Amino acid sequence: MKTIDRETLAARLAGSDQPTLVEALPEKYFRDWHLPNAVNINHDQVKQRAAELLPDKHAEVVVYCASATCQNSDLAARQLTALGYTDVAVYKGGKAEWEAAGLPVAETLDAD
Repeated sequence: MKTIDRETLAARLAGSDQPTLVEALPEKYFRDWHLPNAVNINHDQVKQRAAELLPDKHAEVVVYCASATCQNSDLAARQLTALGYTDVAVYKGGKAEWEAAGLPVAETLDAD
């Protein structure tokens, strides 16, 4: 499985040709905060949601989850590859490494 490190991912996200970020955690964790412009596809919903949220099977996709020890991103990336996605990488450091580096995050605000 192809991987991408934090520095490379941050540089790619700052450029004009950005990869699509996929958070492979349950929605409640995504709603707390996520990497900017990420979409949420829990690792057990990839088959049901990938076609809708990731229509271009040749686009660059980077999957991440909570931390280096979390396996959700690996599971989701393998499923995406099996579904025919051709450019899938895993950001192993996940949310823990991203936040520790002080990089920008996005929050989902509840509409009360």
